[in-house]
Amino acid sequence: MEFHDPEEIARYEDAGAWGDETLLERFANTAERYPDRTAVVDPPNTPALVDREPERLTYTEFADAVDAVATSLCERGIGKDDFVVAQLPNTWELAMLYLAVARAGAVLSPMPIQWRRHELEHVVDVTEAVAYVGPRDFDGFDHVEMATAFADESATLDDVISFADVREFTTADADTAALDDVEVGANEVFNLQWTSGTTADPKACPMTHNNWQSNPTPLLCDMNEGDVVLCAAPLVNMTALGVNYVPWLLTRGTLVLHHPIDLGLMVEQMQDEGVTFTILVPTMLNQLLKHPDVDEFDLSDVETITTGSAAPSEWAMQEFNERWGIEIINIWGQNEGTSAISGPKTTPLERRATDFPRFAEDVDWGINDPRIDTVDIRIVDPESGDDVTEPGEVGEVAFKGPGLMAGYYNQPDLTADAFDEDGYFYTGDLFQIEADDYMSFFDRKKDVIIRGGFTISAKEVENIVIEHPKVADAAVVGEPHEDLGERVAVFAVPQPGENLQLEDITGYMGDDVAVYKRPERLEVVEEIPRNPVGKVVKTDLRDRVQRSGSDG
Repeated sequence: MEFHDPEEIARYEDAGAWGDETLLERFANTAERYPDRTAVVDPPNTPALVDREPERLTYTEFADAVDAVATSLCERGIGKDDFVVAQLPNTWELAMLYLAVARAGAVLSPMPIQWRRHELEHVVDVTEAVAYVGPRDFDGFDHVEMATAFADESATLDDVISFADVREFTTADADTAALDDVEVGANEVFNLQWTSGTTADPKACPMTHNNWQSNPTPLLCDMNEGDVVLCAAPLVNMTALGVNYVPWLLTRGTLVLHHPIDLGLMVEQMQDEGVTFTILVPTMLNQLLKHPDVDEFDLSDVETITTGSAAPSEWAMQEFNERWGIEIINIWGQNEGTSAISGPKTTPLERRATDFPRFAEDVDWGINDPRIDTVDIRIVDPESGDDVTEPGEVGEVAFKGPGLMAGYYNQPDLTADAFDEDGYFYTGDLFQIEADDYMSFFDRKKDVIIRGGFTISAKEVENIVIEHPKVADAAVVGEPHEDLGERVAVFAVPQPGENLQLEDITGYMGDDVAVYKRPERLEVVEEIPRNPVGKVVKTDLRDRVQRSGSDG
């Protein structure tokens, strides 16, 4: 199943960004070279997730499971270009299923385990999936029952496979000769991931082997062969796949799985497993540093922690470096395959919290690697369509590069809306031009606050609020206002035992922050609503402020 046009394939192949090796071949080569190296480690709390003890598999054991499950899938009639939908927690079976489904010639399309029938119907409608994999009991919900009921009505979905079935498949005899006859090319789709996007329904992002092979994370994050990679994000989207799973395959390392987010347990895993690389959102960085036992944490094996989804505080970045010598690297990216990585190869620490290198044809960062040299990022005025180039100007990022998908799968209208005729993907993210060929995230195109004619970045205010010692988590939205249009409203989760007031936040900002950016409303909440992949559900927050009007 190929989607990139021949000219694009030839261009990236000629540049050296794409080649002939598939992720399957990369994995098989690793298993041959390092058969006894630990490939994957289950979360310590696995019994609470799937009712079995935690397991750890060597590359030989993991490869045997891949082939056994792939054989079982083929025997059930699942084959070339079929879609398989999966909902599983972060245990080794999900990590294995990506490779097993691909080995059978099919494409895995995982969904967040929190999704239900409404989302499943949409996913199957778009993909025409023939099979589903899920647990019979996860957090009190029977995913198999849900999928079976839908399969009875679906025109395509006719095979519902339980987690227990997958476990049984791993013990089957593998027909490696038959599997070797399944042709899988580097420009074929490896997986289909779903955006949490701004549209009513999720968008389908097909990622090829070559899209993943050109992943710049190992290069720009100074990863090493054999790295121990902690995966705390759900193994279904770009955060986990692009920053953990694929780099694990490319560096021939060890994948340490975590689920759900539990800071104390995560620190234990980092210490016990010798984790060298991971990604944590800025809130978790702050929580770790503010933990009462932080002085007892031994994170000496950790070399790099990447972060994203919001700007990290400069304080946190410096504190990690001073305490443990850990590099904090800031990553911007999307499920469509866009990325910009602000790390030691391009960005001094004092700029890394906010500034990203603008990788582009007209900018030389001295890296000399086709994974970078073939990327072209433009910043475009949303109204005129012209490139903006002067420091301080704000525009939408238009992205082209070897990691970018060819288009949304089976959603041509969405593709037409997002891509221009030259193949640039319009990300919906606004960035500001900075000096020295850097750019800084300004806000989502649809997520800025306009107060009395001033455009305010909600993320900027959030980053300031989250630094307050009384604040554990926060989100900022615009509150409708009769005279100003909008004003800044903050939803905040206080640290345990703290009595948080609006004056605490505005006083903390002091004169260092423009007066129009200061919050004028504070809602103290027990938690910030997030979707299954960790993004703040700002529509819920906006609905709350709109229902209550503009009262303080």
